[in-house]
Amino acid sequence: MLVNLYNIRNFHLNIRNDTLMRIPLSKLEVFDAIVRAGNLRGAAAALGLRPSTVSHQLKTLEEQIGSALFIRTTRSISLTEAGRALAQSSSSAFDLLTDGLESARSAGHAARGALKLAIPDLAYQLLVRDVLAAFKDEYPEIEVELSLTDALSDILDEGMHAGFRLGGMVAQDMIAIQLTGPLETIVAASPEYLEKYGTPVNPSDLLQHNCLRYRFPSSGQIGPWTFTGPDGQYQVDIGGGVITNSSPANIELAVRGLGLTFTFRDYCRQALELGTLKEVLTEFLITVPAVNIYFPREYRKMLPLRLFIDHLKQHRA
Repeated sequence: MLVNLYNIRNFHLNIRNDTLMRIPLSKLEVFDAIVRAGNLRGAAAALGLRPSTVSHQLKTLEEQIGSALFIRTTRSISLTEAGRALAQSSSSAFDLLTDGLESARSAGHAARGALKLAIPDLAYQLLVRDVLAAFKDEYPEIEVELSLTDALSDILDEGMHAGFRLGGMVAQDMIAIQLTGPLETIVAASPEYLEKYGTPVNPSDLLQHNCLRYRFPSSGQIGPWTFTGPDGQYQVDIGGGVITNSSPANIELAVRGLGLTFTFRDYCRQALELGTLKEVLTEFLITVPAVNIYFPREYRKMLPLRLFIDHLKQHRA
């Protein structure tokens, strides 16, 4: 299939010989069409041009190169040595251009290709971890790349198609889709820890307990323990002997009796159901904004992304 570049006037091929010539790619396309069709009339039909236009473009190309490319008779047209040399190179080049344009035309419009996502551990644990295998089973030709980060990623600079964010505003040129409702927080510890050290009844009691703290990998800040009371939300400056940069690790340590953890209820729902964790301070807990996925407006019709979002929403419902 021919690539119709005839009307793209800014495409040129630089040829260095004694002088530098700039040959429009459309003229080379005319040459390639003549080679493929075997005559000027067939090339004109393939390109949607008049035969006289094809003849003129060929003459101009030969003048720029400085060599005749075809031997013309009243009955046939055949390549010269110069024509054969050019045809050997241009034919494969136009095949590559055709493949490239077809790839660009289909990219994002088929259930295949790359899908690159910047995702914090929270969104991975709550939304992606348990459903990714089913998505891959359904769409095996979509390559999912997850960049796990708690930083507020610039997805365009990082070559990502979409990112996840806990609430917050996104840039004006981005689209945000809510994937969860508001998230409930929880303070929990193992029954063994509470039996040994007592159960806090007020957030201020945490100052007397070992609290498993979380440090954000990107900012280096310690995650706050935030509660609500008659005067609104407030934070307790807790302490403890263990700090990690992994909420799942803190939950595991809490199950093992090392202290209390402040996290999201959905994170430790299984441990609560099994009884390996017990929640405390329930009347003081807060909710935080929903998790959103955001992406540039240009990707709103990107099929792999749309399929992935639909898959997440379907399994979250």
